[in-house]
Amino acid sequence: MTIRVGNGRKTGGPSPSDPFTDLLFNTLIGFMLLFFVAIIFLNPAKKSAAVDLNAEYLIVVTWADNNPDDVDTWIEDPNGGIAWFRNRSAGLVHLDRDDRGMLNDTLTVNGEKIENPLNQEVAAIRGLVPGEYTVNLHYYETITHKPVDVSVRIARVNPVYEIFYNASVNLPQKGDEVTAVRFTLLSDGSITGINQLQKQLVSF
Repeated sequence: MTIRVGNGRKTGGPSPSDPFTDLLFNTLIGFMLLFFVAIIFLNPAKKSAAVDLNAEYLIVVTWADNNPDDVDTWIEDPNGGIAWFRNRSAGLVHLDRDDRGMLNDTLTVNGEKIENPLNQEVAAIRGLVPGEYTVNLHYYETITHKPVDVSVRIARVNPVYEIFYNASVNLPQKGDEVTAVRFTLLSDGSITGINQLQKQLVSF
């Protein structure tokens, strides 16, 4: 059955196709596809929990927040090279952060002064060099004239983060130097020979 309406056109059957309308519709679909592809490339998927550390091992030295006293980290590598605040690289050992107590711990952000209370020095071993490493602490400067308790943590970063040494050392007074830990890296990356046999590294 055919129904005629208004101007006499038929309804209920297929409508004739307009080539120009089809061309516009297909062009619109093409532009939309290109738009979505562009959005995908402009916003790549974020890697979940990916942390790229340029280190194989980390040595982290901390003491009490807001303590104005200055403790320095000295590290000797298997070849006798020593990394410290005036020579921050020795072979593959690098002192990434030298903390001077509360000195230079104030930042200005939008005209407002912000203090960083954290006292922390960080050193990285950026490759596997077998042999013994020595980590010393030096009580360089004091404001409080009191003993300082210092924590030393050493961790292997790759293939997973694993702490293999964590201990506290007491520095009684300015000028004191203490060997916090000595350890030996083997060629397979494992750790052995952990001890606290004292060895002087500070040369002034």
